[in-house]
Amino acid sequence: MKSESVKLGKNLKRIRTSKAISQGDIARSLSVNRGFISTIENGKTNPTLATIVRLAKAVGVSAIELLK
Repeated sequence: MKSESVKLGKNLKRIRTSKAISQGDIARSLSVNRGFISTIENGKTNPTLATIVRLAKAVGVSAIELLK
């Protein structure tokens, strides 16, 4: 399970940085703390499916793309 969290985090960071979106931008659009986004990117938490879908929308990709 840990490797999936790490993979999700790496994909989120890669996509976010390639689109010049900050962690703060995502946090504001999801109404969460920026630290929560950082925790996801570092693979230290296992977000729910609903959170993954919201993250995907925030960066403009499908949830599948985040999980590849």
